[in-house]
Amino acid sequence: MSETAPAAPAAAPPAEKTPVKKKAAKKPAGARRKASGPPVSELITKAVAASKERSGVSLAALKKALAAAGYDVEKNNSRIKLGLKSLVSKGTLVQTKGTGASGSFKLNKKAATGETKPKAKKSGAAKP
Repeated sequence: MSETAPAAPAAAPPAEKTPVKKKAAKKPAGARRKASGPPVSELITKAVAASKERSGVSLAALKKALAAAGYDVEKNNSRIKLGLKSLVSKGTLVQTKGTGASGSFKLNKKAATGETKPKAKKSGAAKP
């Protein structure tokens, strides 16, 4: 009952080395494509300025105006709210109703008049 074990296969020819692919160079994180078009704060300011409402523009009306101008409101909802809050804190807009990003907003008359007329520097008399 002696079975002969099949002979171990002869040393297999060495497998050909597959060429190692070089990793693609990673782009730096800050090299993203800059968004085209004006910033959100500029769009908001234009929409509020275009409104003739005495009490200002509500958040819902502002979103409708931005959507009509071709801005994706649903995708950029948080940017709109952040832009509104920052414009109120800067003094560009005044919040007439509500708190935070909700309520109504209108342009600040004091800020608008202050920016249009920069003060001229007074030159002192030349000292001898």
